[in-house]
Amino acid sequence: MAIFAAPVSVADDRGVTVAFDKPPQRVVSLLPSITESVCALGKCSALVGVDRFSNWPKSIQGLPKLGGMGDINIERIVQLKPDVVLLEKSSPVIARLNGLGIKTFALDIKSMGDEERALQKLDLVLGTSESTRVWNQIQQEIMRASKQLPTREKNISVYFEVNPAPFAAGSISFIGEILSRLDLVNIIPKSLGPFPKINPEFVVQAKPEVILLTESTIADIQKRPGWSSIPAVSKNQICVFTGNQNDVLVRPGPRMGEAALIISQCVQEKMSSSR
Repeated sequence: MAIFAAPVSVADDRGVTVAFDKPPQRVVSLLPSITESVCALGKCSALVGVDRFSNWPKSIQGLPKLGGMGDINIERIVQLKPDVVLLEKSSPVIARLNGLGIKTFALDIKSMGDEERALQKLDLVLGTSESTRVWNQIQQEIMRASKQLPTREKNISVYFEVNPAPFAAGSISFIGEILSRLDLVNIIPKSLGPFPKINPEFVVQAKPEVILLTESTIADIQKRPGWSSIPAVSKNQICVFTGNQNDVLVRPGPRMGEAALIISQCVQEKMSSSR
């Protein structure tokens, strides 16, 4: 629901204040989690272009795809005449777009708190009043996912591999926060940061009971020295996520509640089948 048509100034996550005479009618989003947040706030119809990885909800699939982090199509963005481009704080195209007179609004979303703040800021920018409803829904779904996980499955140790470099989900990332809310014990300590690159030997030493990763990585872990001795591997307690599930899991957006349900369900299945 639109709540105003008055001018508004909002500070983005760079600390730059961006002024709008009225809610933007033509919006470009260059990050999937931002695209999903815009749609969750009810403003999918304002989107005129997205990055190549934005693929949810289905209604955006016909929009112009404007490239990825390293190859954003600036000319195409200019042709689309957006009122604002929503993008990641570290995006290399901010200065170029600003130089061409195109407004940018940058967000930096690594934790759950970051997403709550992003929803509130997008509410202000887009002239909507849905952020509290969206945020509460995420929280309710996470609570439901936690209740679904039996007590005997709580406090088991888990390792979440984001990609095969290997980069892991640390305790202070939004994925780490979801694991914590499910009462699962993340083997990656806070001190390593949100998404650290880790030594595979670290995982062997930590002996996680469940490993969570994408289907593209499963073949890779069988070849890693010493990994066959990890309880999760020897007992086949490995959650392997499809591409679509992985999109839900690695995007800090409005589907974080759904991510919690996917994790909870898989941990339950793996632990009960090994008994």
